[in-house]
Amino acid sequence: MSLLIRGGTIVTAERMARADVLCADGIITAIGPDLEAPGGAVVVDAEAAFVMPGGIDPHTHMELPFMGTVASEDFYTGTAAGLAGGTTMIIDFVIPGPTESPLDAYHIWRGRATKASADYSFHVAITGWSERVHAEMGILAQRHGVNSFKHFMAYKGAIMVDDGVLLNSFARALELGAMPTVHAENGEAVFHLQRSLLAAGITGPAGHALSRPPAVEGEAAERAITIANVIGTPVYIVHVSTEQAAAAIARARATGQRVFGEVLAQHLVIDESVYHHPDPAFAAAHVMSPPFRAKHHQNALWAGLASGQLQTTATDHCCFCAPQKAAGRDDFTLIPNGTGGIEDRMSVLWHHGVRSGRLTAQEFVRITSTNTAQIFNIHPRKGSIAVGSDADIVVWDGAALRRISASTHHQNVDFNVFEGMEVTGVARHTIAGGALVFTEGDLRAVRGAGRYIERPCFTPAVPRPAALDSLVRGA
Repeated sequence: MSLLIRGGTIVTAERMARADVLCADGIITAIGPDLEAPGGAVVVDAEAAFVMPGGIDPHTHMELPFMGTVASEDFYTGTAAGLAGGTTMIIDFVIPGPTESPLDAYHIWRGRATKASADYSFHVAITGWSERVHAEMGILAQRHGVNSFKHFMAYKGAIMVDDGVLLNSFARALELGAMPTVHAENGEAVFHLQRSLLAAGITGPAGHALSRPPAVEGEAAERAITIANVIGTPVYIVHVSTEQAAAAIARARATGQRVFGEVLAQHLVIDESVYHHPDPAFAAAHVMSPPFRAKHHQNALWAGLASGQLQTTATDHCCFCAPQKAAGRDDFTLIPNGTGGIEDRMSVLWHHGVRSGRLTAQEFVRITSTNTAQIFNIHPRKGSIAVGSDADIVVWDGAALRRISASTHHQNVDFNVFEGMEVTGVARHTIAGGALVFTEGDLRAVRGAGRYIERPCFTPAVPRPAALDSLVRGA
């Protein structure tokens, strides 16, 4: 099937130019002015609109078993909601238990994802260390296209790993040419503060933020970056929410270390006041980790995106409905952590980034698509408008208005953290795999149409760790 996007202005990370885009058999086959539409082709009107690479959300959790329940969003509903907002691919997470097989868990998640309506890939979490984990990291990387491994420095007693696991796993990732990624919060400190707050009678959602102050994120980010430097591997820090963590990344990058930082759309516009709302259910609906922060942290995050010190934006899309959140009514540590956002990320970033003057349209493309594709080695297949790239495209109306609400969103959750926010910038049409899957408010997502995208590792290289350089110099 052929599809012609006519009359729009192409925006990529490198350029802006008015041109038509012709797609056939799921890829972009021609770009240029006044292209002819083949017989039977679908013609998409992009007049007065931008034609951009479809968004890639590098951090989602569809149907995740977590904290005694399962996220309400499955791979079909979540990816369909993403298509409605201009996101055409996700990178989700395989999370085995500490004694479980990462490879077995990967196959379980692959089975869950067969219903996806958009393309998907997986990071695989390393939650314990053994010879089996060492071997299975190799199998995942070399046979299944997994080039990133996740490490949780939080959630003591569940999936938190210690420095020994980080050192072993980072070294193995380096051997494979894979990217270690890190949830940076000092889990021991969080656990201590949780116990102290509960003992003091602070049991409501406000305790969640108090138990995870900015310092615990800053310390963990510094530690992860230091371990990566010792090993000689790049590292990717997920959901950076504080000026301390952003500064740690900037300092490391200034020395030439390969450190990447991800920001959630939610952390850019929502602050910690939500935890003091008079309705405990409202406050609980905002419980996620890291929590929402004081407003001044938002300035550091925007500055990091504008300067290039922070590279990607995500949502950590992990939805739990009100009855699930109510499990922590009398103990904030039992509130399932997570909020939604996959449908709204692009609009929120356009409105508060591009329309406000913080970002250019090309920077918007970089942080919503291209940088993720490059960091995780699927560019230019993804994240680009180029001949030969996948036909994952959003026709973006930068002047259209919409009001975000749970009553109108496509996400399978009864709450929206952006509720009532009026944003300028919406997906007019979304094309995924060359098919028109969202057009002028009509969602046409097809269950099971999404493909698993293998992400090849980079060429393995094992440079001498910085610690050995110091020893040699000392000798």
